[in-house]
Amino acid sequence: MITTNPSITPAPVSHHPSPETLLAYAAGALSEGVALAIACHASICRDCRRELGRLDAVGGEIMTDVSPAAIGSDALDRVLARLDEPAPAAPVAPPLDRETRSLVPRPLQRYLGGSLRALPWHHVGRMFEEVRLPLSGTRVKATLMRIKPGQIMPRHSHGGLEYTLVLAGGYQDNGVAFGRGDFSELDSNDEHQPVADPDGECLCLVVLDAPVRLSGFVGRLINPFLRV
Repeated sequence: MITTNPSITPAPVSHHPSPETLLAYAAGALSEGVALAIACHASICRDCRRELGRLDAVGGEIMTDVSPAAIGSDALDRVLARLDEPAPAAPVAPPLDRETRSLVPRPLQRYLGGSLRALPWHHVGRMFEEVRLPLSGTRVKATLMRIKPGQIMPRHSHGGLEYTLVLAGGYQDNGVAFGRGDFSELDSNDEHQPVADPDGECLCLVVLDAPVRLSGFVGRLINPFLRV
């Protein structure tokens, strides 16, 4: 489980992860990318941070009732042998400018490698820019997306799950407003077309476990080439 850190002033949050997703996070059952999104949301959202603390406490109580398991007779020797191994080098946090520190929750900062303005942003048409984050696996894709003010995104559905956390700005989606700290959790039954707010760029963390499926005739032509 990626550790949350309330390093940023909490924002008023209207949309949260589902209770099932929070429980899976507390149990350490989420992929790295989704766990990262939950940790970042909880760093902003005081309510979800409090709920995760409650779930951790419940889990601790359950563990006290579990019967101890038998271990091998050589367990102590193996532990003592590992004490002589050199400790792994601690990751060095990249130097970040004030804008990045104010917008990006601490769990996400170590994935960036630098400040937002210095990242290798990749233009996707004229609609948005993105930077793919370095996850340990390849099954899930996590990106930072920077969407132009007022930009209408392509209408699409999903081959799997899509998790979106707003870090700055906001957008409207099917008549619902999402702002900083808000969390969207969509599955293959959802089709939508987000529209960025007109008063500034929208910065989001987006996690996918399958490619999106663009709607319409042109989308059907492009879909076979889309990859996570």
